[in-house]
Amino acid sequence: MATSTRAIPSHTRPPQQPRMAVRWLARLLEPAGVHLEGTQRWDLRVRRDRMASRILWNGMLGACESYMDGDWDCDALDQLTARVVSAGLDNRLSRRPVAFAHKVIGKIADLQSHARAGSNVTAHYDRGNDLYTAMLGRTMAYSCGYWAKARTLDDAQDAKHDLICHKLGLEPGMRVLDIGCGWGGFALHAAAKYGAEVTGITLSPSQAELARTRCAGLPIRIREQDYRDATGQFDRIVSIGMFEHVGPKNYRTFFDCAKRLLTPAGLMLLHTIGGLRSVAASDPWVDRYVFPGAVLPSAAEITAALEGRFVLEDWHSFGADYDRTLMAWHHNFEEAWPSLSARYDERFHRLWRFYLLTCAGSFRARSNQLWQLVLSPHGQQGGYRRRSD
Repeated sequence: MATSTRAIPSHTRPPQQPRMAVRWLARLLEPAGVHLEGTQRWDLRVRRDRMASRILWNGMLGACESYMDGDWDCDALDQLTARVVSAGLDNRLSRRPVAFAHKVIGKIADLQSHARAGSNVTAHYDRGNDLYTAMLGRTMAYSCGYWAKARTLDDAQDAKHDLICHKLGLEPGMRVLDIGCGWGGFALHAAAKYGAEVTGITLSPSQAELARTRCAGLPIRIREQDYRDATGQFDRIVSIGMFEHVGPKNYRTFFDCAKRLLTPAGLMLLHTIGGLRSVAASDPWVDRYVFPGAVLPSAAEITAALEGRFVLEDWHSFGADYDRTLMAWHHNFEEAWPSLSARYDERFHRLWRFYLLTCAGSFRARSNQLWQLVLSPHGQQGGYRRRSD
């Protein structure tokens, strides 16, 4: 399992009295209606007393690592997280030395630079195509589905792709650039259903290899390329679930590159998770174990980066749909675990469960957002009208 190797301390010296730490943790969780050894599905079951010291001293990093190590269990991590976040306890857990050090590093260093971007991407997306094939379903779309009328994960992802194509007014023969194309899910949809000519770029060799196989026979080209190195002119640009990897120091560069690549009358759609606050770095557990270098942009950061570059034509928020998407991914992952366990160990099993379910709980509590923005270089003449979704 790939992990970040940045010089961030994993642990500082915890308190020496495990049972006292357990009592402190119990008091901390009371406002969220969460109890240790309680009877509700969201309550914690303590397997080793050291879990409390690890959580109190290292925040969410300690919670993640102690859960991975089997120090505690919970029947409904999603419900636990939603309660903790709604009560504001996640903010208290983020005020720990390891989190503070991580934020300082994020403010000083460009953790998503051209030199770092490749290793950041491969650490997550090259874990194994077997894992993602099992988890993501037929579309292989690794971003929020659109559940307005959908009943299944595949339907929600098809609906999301249709929604994007409608917003962009996609027509046969249009040249489309997909920045962060993943395993080619959107490219397949846009080319097969709308007749678009799609160029997809990704920094993940595993994604590129499978995307080329899936897209064979269609007017789709897949390149292993950084967005800063992309060339050409395109009628439409999409970026679906990639902007979270760009980083605050590169937001303006990202939009400069997009504007350079887009025709004057073109449109761009940005699909991204968003945060309620501007931050320099993600929580240390996310950076270390799941998405190295990823940072959620705030609305203020996005609009500041757009100034002088694009006209904001449309802003659509449907973050609650990500809760349902993540729960579907978790269901698929657990269903596939008997076959996946031959290649992944139990510690990874617990990590991935923690990742999917705590993220679902964060979206349920509306701490995380999901946004789609439609952008134009000079403003649509007569005004932008979104096609029916």
